[in-house]
Amino acid sequence: MNNDRQEAGMSRAIVGTSTPQVTAREKVMGRAQYAGDIKLPGMLHAKVLRSPHPHARIVRIDTAAARALPGVKLVATGYDVPARHWGPHRKEQRILACGVVRHVGEEVAAVVAVSEEIARDALDLVRVEYELLPALLTPAAALAAGAPEIHAGTGNIGHEMRIERGDVEAAFAACAAVYEATYDMHSQYPGYLEPMASVAAQDGNGRLTVWASTQSVFLARARLAEALDRPVSTIRVVQATTGGGFGAKIVEENNSLICAFLASRLERPVRLVNNRLEDFQGARASVPMQVWLRMGLSAEGVILAKDVRITAECGAYSGLAGDVMHVTAMRSDNMHRVQNVRSHAVLAYTNNPPRGAFRGFGGQQMQFPLNCHLTVLAGMLGIDPIEVHKRNAIGAGETSVHGWKISSTGMAECLDMTRRAIGWDEKRAAPRGTGTRRRGVGIAAAMHVSGNRTLGNWDGSTILLKMNEDGRVMLQTSECDMGQGANTMLSQICAQELGIPLSHVTVMAPDTDTAPFCLGSLASRVTIISGNAVLRAAREARQKLLALAAEKLGVQAQQLVIADGRIAVPGQPDKSATLAEIARLHIFRHGGEGIHVRATYDAPTVMHDADYYGNVAPAHSFAAQAVEVEVDTCTGQVTVIDSFVADDCGKAINPLAVHGQTHGATVQAIGWALYEHLQYEDGRLMNGNFADYTMPTADAVPMLRTDVVESNDPNGPYGAKGASETAILPGAAAIANAVFDAVGVRIQSLPITPEKVLAGLRALRETEAAHA
Repeated sequence: MNNDRQEAGMSRAIVGTSTPQVTAREKVMGRAQYAGDIKLPGMLHAKVLRSPHPHARIVRIDTAAARALPGVKLVATGYDVPARHWGPHRKEQRILACGVVRHVGEEVAAVVAVSEEIARDALDLVRVEYELLPALLTPAAALAAGAPEIHAGTGNIGHEMRIERGDVEAAFAACAAVYEATYDMHSQYPGYLEPMASVAAQDGNGRLTVWASTQSVFLARARLAEALDRPVSTIRVVQATTGGGFGAKIVEENNSLICAFLASRLERPVRLVNNRLEDFQGARASVPMQVWLRMGLSAEGVILAKDVRITAECGAYSGLAGDVMHVTAMRSDNMHRVQNVRSHAVLAYTNNPPRGAFRGFGGQQMQFPLNCHLTVLAGMLGIDPIEVHKRNAIGAGETSVHGWKISSTGMAECLDMTRRAIGWDEKRAAPRGTGTRRRGVGIAAAMHVSGNRTLGNWDGSTILLKMNEDGRVMLQTSECDMGQGANTMLSQICAQELGIPLSHVTVMAPDTDTAPFCLGSLASRVTIISGNAVLRAAREARQKLLALAAEKLGVQAQQLVIADGRIAVPGQPDKSATLAEIARLHIFRHGGEGIHVRATYDAPTVMHDADYYGNVAPAHSFAAQAVEVEVDTCTGQVTVIDSFVADDCGKAINPLAVHGQTHGATVQAIGWALYEHLQYEDGRLMNGNFADYTMPTADAVPMLRTDVVESNDPNGPYGAKGASETAILPGAAAIANAVFDAVGVRIQSLPITPEKVLAGLRALRETEAAHA
């Protein structure tokens, strides 16, 4: 039996079956073509000179020696690029810095040469004279009275928001337990395997093509058009194979802009690939925040009031950091039935590198404080923290305090599953050890959106489905697969609906010239939004096939079924035809044409109003995580020895991919909580490589255990919703809660380092001695 027949025999169970990614073979065999692998005739190579200062005026740039170096074709500075500024919201960046640099690593000049080595040598010949300016390296310094402005007229505030619902003070007065604390959370580098890379080429008609590692080809095209000051239709963006994004490759990287500008100037192909240090300096790491949180519960453990003050740091440019802070300020309110909430959030400009989107998009910056808080408050009331979560968990059919309509939720089921898996009740009841190594357990829960109507009044996706004459299908979409398995999910839905093997579906690479407009991979939207679009397209194609097959076979369409690549009347072998036969017949007849279907799905949501009230997402994912840690009281080292995550993904279209995404998110959360920390000295990054920037490796994490809860969302394809971001949210709090359970030390600033644990133990001993 050949491979196609083997797949065909399983076609009825494609959705819900663990399936290797359709892109996996090319990747593991080394045949996948990433942007850095692209080679074009006459291609040149670019390198970028970056600022060594956090804040300085550019007095003079001497490029003469660099231009004279044999093999150099172009040296460009900020005075050569278009004067138009770009940015997701505030228009404040240039392709290359002009006049002023505002952070270490800002792009000052670019060199193009016949080889990367010559371009790198030419960078050493560019002479830049700087006049140093005062550098504001903390939000406190930037927001202090009289501080110099990084951007004129801003007061160093990139964004500010206030929300208040209910009567917060009256609710606090009615509380049986109130707790307040301040939490400090650092910035995390996205850590993708493939650093940013772009290749650009302009043809004889002046059309510019850019091959890029991106999460959204259309958002990338819009940004290129804005920065280059040219019509979008003169630009084509093609997504190359993308080796991870985690938010940092949405709309904020500068690599593709520089590459595109250089190619347009030279009218020759140009390649620009960041090395790892350049990527550390140029990528948008997550937004660091300080969160002051005050919460109050009734004697029964019901959340009555929540008050939040947030100071976030966007660095030198605001980018998407304001949107991230928006999520931190309000999203977690929607997972519980709280009715009295108040948030005040301020985003500060500093002379640190810009911050931006990161997996979880600001959710973890509130889930860490919130889950730590709820564990403390539960202890004050003598209630199990799992019970506190369950008593307050919002239910399906309810509307949250901010107007979010919850169509499905598996939060209670996630908590119960996690409780059993970790042995929560037994381990909580066991006596705590008194030896050098002590163990404790902690738990946390979280929610995330699946889709988000905030970029504009559209959160949709369009799919073009074409069936070839052999009955195989091509799908055209500009939703991006950045390694999370989007192409596999789309192929599974299409194959399921059309009764064909998975191998008979090909998802084309996103290309703005040929694919329909889509927003791309962000806000965990691809499964629910584009999944619904391909479901509609496949069902329309199915109806076309059934109608023509019914005419050919002389039966009613409702008598026919499609399975294993054939259309047939069950039990009547003579009343059947292959999909290929019907696909050809659809063309070769009077008035015939190929089977081409276009389908669009726009989520049934509404944009929030000026007071941030509105149902912005069609579905919401939930997760819970429990961990067991071991704390060495001599060294302060914290080791995660067990972890279990329950992930409510609605319906697991591909359980293998869901587990993989959950594992990856869990490891990133462990890294943020315990290991990763960007170290700066006077605004200069000191650990911009994987040797010095400590990320968790296989020996630093336990055997990761996960399972799914299928709440079957009514808005999702087959009930599915997002499954790539929620699992990153509870990890840090679960670890912090477990450390407290083990040794009685509450760590409220990340990462949880041995030094902080030892300091906490010392303070605990001093307190105990003072009360002895």
